[in-house]
Amino acid sequence: MRPRSLCLTTAAWLFLGVLAISVSSLAVAEDRPNIIYILADDMGYSDIGCYGSEISTPNLDTLAAHGIRFTQFYNTARCCPTRASLISGLYPHQAGVGHMMEDRGYPGYRGELNRHCVTIPEALKEAGYRSYMSGKWHVTAKINPQAEADKANWPMQRGFDRFYGTIHGAGSFFDPNTLTRDNDYISPFNDSQYGKEDWPGETFYYTDAIADHASRFIRQHDAQTGDQPFFLYVAFTAAHWPMHALPQDIAKYQGAYDAGYDAVRRARYQRMLDLGVIDASSTVNWEIEDAWKETDHWDWDKRNMEVYAAMIDSMDQGIGRIVQSLQDTGQFDNTLICFLQDNGGCAEGYGRGGVGVERAEQPTLAALPAAYLQPDMTPKQSRDGFVMRTGKGAMAGPADTAIGYGRGWATVSNTPFREYKHWTHEGGISTPLIAHWPAKIKRQGELETTPGHLIDLMATAVDVSGATYPATFHNGKKIKPMEGKSLTPLFASDADTRKKFDREAIYWEHEGNRAIRAGDYKLVAKGVKGEWELYNIANDRSEQNNLSAEMPEQVEKLAAMWQAYAERANVLPLNPQKKRNKQH
Repeated sequence: MRPRSLCLTTAAWLFLGVLAISVSSLAVAEDRPNIIYILADDMGYSDIGCYGSEISTPNLDTLAAHGIRFTQFYNTARCCPTRASLISGLYPHQAGVGHMMEDRGYPGYRGELNRHCVTIPEALKEAGYRSYMSGKWHVTAKINPQAEADKANWPMQRGFDRFYGTIHGAGSFFDPNTLTRDNDYISPFNDSQYGKEDWPGETFYYTDAIADHASRFIRQHDAQTGDQPFFLYVAFTAAHWPMHALPQDIAKYQGAYDAGYDAVRRARYQRMLDLGVIDASSTVNWEIEDAWKETDHWDWDKRNMEVYAAMIDSMDQGIGRIVQSLQDTGQFDNTLICFLQDNGGCAEGYGRGGVGVERAEQPTLAALPAAYLQPDMTPKQSRDGFVMRTGKGAMAGPADTAIGYGRGWATVSNTPFREYKHWTHEGGISTPLIAHWPAKIKRQGELETTPGHLIDLMATAVDVSGATYPATFHNGKKIKPMEGKSLTPLFASDADTRKKFDREAIYWEHEGNRAIRAGDYKLVAKGVKGEWELYNIANDRSEQNNLSAEMPEQVEKLAAMWQAYAERANVLPLNPQKKRNKQH
């Protein structure tokens, strides 16, 4: 069995980088780059080392040390809208996924990636790119493996040449539902192409499987079609609930959170200041409310954070294996790698109600056959016959648990921002963005403070690939114009080039939570009936000082801009609940 962790030290990466350059990086730098977008799930702004975390992420940290860290990059506050927006280059409602995977009867809320958008692989195909995906798809409600028509929005039907992952969103890391290779559901336990001999750990673990298939795609592409560039989309489910991790990774963090929520958050805040990803003049490390902390079951809740940290650690190890595949095939230097997150830390109460039970000494249910296809987001039992356990006291980590890490730890994840996944305050929408491309990005270890949004990733891919974004596609359907802007000016070393990146505003809406950022001013509201709040992000990114009463003209101006966006981008009506019989 090969070793599980291939984490490279900074010195090793520097040595490999020198080797790559000596072999003729200048010759390949003029070629179209490979493009890899890596998306993490349900993680806060401060959850990786190079943005302030105590969690070990040496591979991401090394990418950051030799690339750029964006300090004001944004997602859409929720998993499905973010994925639709990233893959299409549109705001999520324009792509048909304004909420989640249900049809609410309006064009912006169909719960399906529509045919008035193209995906990145569809756009890049005419430029000669092959495209691969490993991980979570979650932009279609159609998950019936028997109905070919239902697969119209599966990855292979939206431009990807190969796919391994889950069509649905959340699920067990040890027995994921809707696990799919290309167009066919598979069970991880009778998979002839990725069996026990391939698992880095002692058991199937979805984070490992996602990374390993991404690495395989890179190696197979080099062997079979290496004369073409590739696009690879890696969508991890770490660190979304349930808190599942391998014992050897959990062991690394035993005792790491004994000091409690406040102490961990204070340490993160100071590291963030030291790293420069935030500054003291515009942020406040406000107190975590006592009601958000677990006191009666503290050993249980600190265990939840230990497992959460282990999940992120495991993902970083997988990213190390992906990088190793690029190094081994000589493709590292001319590959643009971007890492980001789909929303902020998650304060949902999944699996946290009631009092849990200890694991039984022996399974009480029959073991499931190897070929069994797991149909449920939360399995009814583990493969080996243990009953699923939730509630306070049920120690997270194993396959028979289903627990989230809760509001207290989510507040730590989102240090020093307000709110969480779902909301459009900074804690819900702020994400790290690491951009690494040795052949073109020479700003090694620098910070980029220009605001950006994941809609910019389509524009960037089209720009660096030389592709032409289509006006029509899907048998002549009119395609909505890209909303984003290419980030390539921000990759440049000279400041004058970077100044060419300019935009009027960035917009958000999810579940009635809405916002607009124009320059340094941000207008934001909670819920359909929430009042507008105004913040100057340049000196108040923690959103503590509401200026709406002092600056009513600014509120009126930004509210009018947001309304115009909402009317043109299929946002209205706000947060509709009932399905109506309207035409697509």
